[in-house]
Amino acid sequence: MPYALVTGASRGIGRALALELARRGFNVLLAARSEDQLEQVAVEVCRQHGREARVLALDLAQPGAAARLAEWALGQAADLAVVVNNAGYGLWGRFEELPLAQQHNMLQLNMHLPVELLHALLPVLRRQPRAFVLNVASTAAYQAVPTLTLYAASKAFLLSFSRGLRYELRDTAVSVTCLSPGATTTDFADRAGMNADLQATANKVSMTPEQVAEIGVRALLAGEAEVIPGALNKVSAKLTSLVPKSLTERIAAGIYEKHLK
Repeated sequence: MPYALVTGASRGIGRALALELARRGFNVLLAARSEDQLEQVAVEVCRQHGREARVLALDLAQPGAAARLAEWALGQAADLAVVVNNAGYGLWGRFEELPLAQQHNMLQLNMHLPVELLHALLPVLRRQPRAFVLNVASTAAYQAVPTLTLYAASKAFLLSFSRGLRYELRDTAVSVTCLSPGATTTDFADRAGMNADLQATANKVSMTPEQVAEIGVRALLAGEAEVIPGALNKVSAKLTSLVPKSLTERIAAGIYEKHLK
């Protein structure tokens, strides 16, 4: 059976995507920083779906991580047919107040890792009878989000990159899909440094990682260009293209800025 590589696979949406791909018949290669959590996901893959799972514990934000990951993946599976770029996180706060080193780290993971990894793996994907790329962005990709400024910008980059690459590969066996979830019940808010009030607000409209993964993998295998899980998220993303940018930015700032100390 073909293999799927999933980054950021230790928990949340990444874990759910790995399990959904295994349910669809793929063996999986799992990469993230926490070896213990990856091993737990690997056990779930084998027990629940009878597929093979191999793990690589690696800090994917470090320079050179993409090359090491690509070399490992190709050494594990010559029939690699799916690459899922899910690793990423956000930082909440005003741009000038957040440590620059932390922001560089986030951009490395959200933007540079997918670019470098796909540049290394596309030659292999192109040799498969059919292959797929899933880049996990966010509904934040569709507008500027004050206090999540660089995070939203990095996801807008990933969305644009996905669509451009998809067009370049239109006459090949490789299909590129961008998945843009909205609020999801993961540790995103904790990792971003958001306070409890914001987390509580997000939880009211959150989807589960399993819901997001099922929708994302279905869209991936159907060859869709992009998918936004959830009716409310779809409407919200659509509205951002219909109203003045200054209004959407003011609304976003009203949600996020007021909670800053």
